[in-house]
Amino acid sequence: MRDCKPNPESRTPNPVSRISTLLIPALIFLTGCGYVGEPLPPLRNIPANVSDLAAVQRGGRIIVHFTPPGKTTEGRPLGLPVRFDLRIGAASPPFDAQTWAAQARAIPRIDIRNGLAQTEAPSTDWTGRDVTLAVRTIGPNGKESGWSNFVNLTVVPPPQRPAALHAEASADGVRLTWEGPAGDFVVLRREGKEGDFAQAAEVQQPEWLDRTAAFGKPYTYLVQRIVKVGEDRAAQSELSDEASITPKDTYPPAAPSGLRVVAGPNSIELAWDGNTEPDLAGYRVYRSVAEGAWQKLADVSQVPAYSDHQVESGKTYQYAVSAIDQAGNESPRSAPADAAAQ
Repeated sequence: MRDCKPNPESRTPNPVSRISTLLIPALIFLTGCGYVGEPLPPLRNIPANVSDLAAVQRGGRIIVHFTPPGKTTEGRPLGLPVRFDLRIGAASPPFDAQTWAAQARAIPRIDIRNGLAQTEAPSTDWTGRDVTLAVRTIGPNGKESGWSNFVNLTVVPPPQRPAALHAEASADGVRLTWEGPAGDFVVLRREGKEGDFAQAAEVQQPEWLDRTAAFGKPYTYLVQRIVKVGEDRAAQSELSDEASITPKDTYPPAAPSGLRVVAGPNSIELAWDGNTEPDLAGYRVYRSVAEGAWQKLADVSQVPAYSDHQVESGKTYQYAVSAIDQAGNESPRSAPADAAAQ
């Protein structure tokens, strides 16, 4: 009789057991038991170097500013609080950072405004000397960054501040004058009553004409003396007092020239040379009869011509023309010209 007992070697595998067998390696991998490789080194958390240190002498002060680093050398957030080691010291070739740092003075007070670190130090002790400035950052863990870019300055006696700045409107623009010896000056201008000043000109005499100023707009000006102390370095004076002005157009155009009159059938034709002022609005025509009193005949456009149809045959008419600008200023009249109506 045939044995019907199942053969253990021919049993169908349990599906649950097979799934568990496949999942076990995956679970081991996900739990980290299958990690292969060297452990990562710990983060050093050293502040990144400042790269945009800038300094300038202004009057009797050395003004310094830079952008504080926000990350470590590994690109991680730096954290707070941070401190800055800003120093100034004499520069002597050949330059050695360690030697410089050992004798350089610290500049302790540093303010941060709108993401910019700034401070200043008296220039008196360094007058006539070449100095070098640099800064490094100290993180919340006490670790120091490397030194920033090194900035070199030649310190000179404080440049003379421009005095008595005066702004006056003219037909050609705003004319500025100030007191001070001839030299190099920078003119700064602000349009409107708020906003920042922008450099408008560099001049060598204590005067300047702002030909771009528009009538009816407010402007404020400052002037600063510049003393060049190298090919790409300069010391600045303190800024002058402000001078503000809203120029008004009180300046008439030039009198028209070249007036010509010709009698035609039932009219007298006028023509003249056109004015070239950019704010020209038009012309005004005047007439007198038989050398009588002058009367305004018409206001015309910028076209330098006019036809007078209100004439009587046999009468002599005399004409003159003036120019009108957009502010309503009227020029003197042109030289008169006459003709007899046909």
